[in-house]
Amino acid sequence: MAILNLTPSSIFPVTTYSARRTRVRGSVIKMQKSLITTDPPASPGFSLCTCGRKHFLGEATTPFLPISPSYASQPTASNSTEVLNQLRPPKPDWYFELYGYFRSAGMERYEKEIAVYKRKLFANLVGKAETVLEIGIGAGPNIKYYKNIPNVSVLGVDPNPKMESHARKSAIDAGVKSENFKFIHAVAESMPLEDASVDAVVGSLVMCSVTDIPQTLKEIKRILKPGGLYLFVEHVAAEDGTFLRMVQNVLDPLQQVVADGCHLTRSTEEYLLEAGFNGGVDINKVSLSAFYHLSPHLYGVAYN
Repeated sequence: MAILNLTPSSIFPVTTYSARRTRVRGSVIKMQKSLITTDPPASPGFSLCTCGRKHFLGEATTPFLPISPSYASQPTASNSTEVLNQLRPPKPDWYFELYGYFRSAGMERYEKEIAVYKRKLFANLVGKAETVLEIGIGAGPNIKYYKNIPNVSVLGVDPNPKMESHARKSAIDAGVKSENFKFIHAVAESMPLEDASVDAVVGSLVMCSVTDIPQTLKEIKRILKPGGLYLFVEHVAAEDGTFLRMVQNVLDPLQQVVADGCHLTRSTEEYLLEAGFNGGVDINKVSLSAFYHLSPHLYGVAYN
């Protein structure tokens, strides 16, 4: 995804939000505002709250999500390509190249601010993962966080074929051996990988632009080994009734056009809690001072 660059002014206070999952009547999940751990807004000093996180147990649930379409069948190389073309119709090379360049060169400011949270998040992989799949790998800004993982192999999935050269460069810069990096041209809703084939899945600014969030989460669970980790960093909709949410509602149609399908008003946390990860989901929320319209952000881990 790409980012419309807005800076808060005196009428744009930086705020944080929180939410809690509770069980009602056995299997139905309800969202209530209060207890997801909320980190303070990033500042030039990048201070980070040291309080604990709320761990949500993944009891057996019956999610009230829409039924995914027929492409939810077991992916193969051929039908993954069909789904790719269905969800992401081919575009001119110049478009893919221009967007690839932007993702490579235009995200430095964002990556600088989010880095403190990413370092904390990616530390969860050390000693727990050797095969890491990153969906929506883009230009590979996260690959540098894998360098502390011994013998790591990285699989990068992206619907833009022009991202491969940028991601490979990032892998080389991070010290990942060429033979330990593989780029896969596909969408997250249908990935040509075997069941239980990776130790960890990483997604950074992905759920804002996938076509089908429930199917994407289903694929993540399918390819993760038992006990595997799904690490996520996502921007989500602000709370209903806030000025920020009004701004997001106004900008959302434009954002989808200029940012390759990115939505500003998705409630990704609800989908994460309803996906039924066996080990539960840890969710943290934080606001970014430099990218007001992309607040709040979620980051955390789901346990397969």
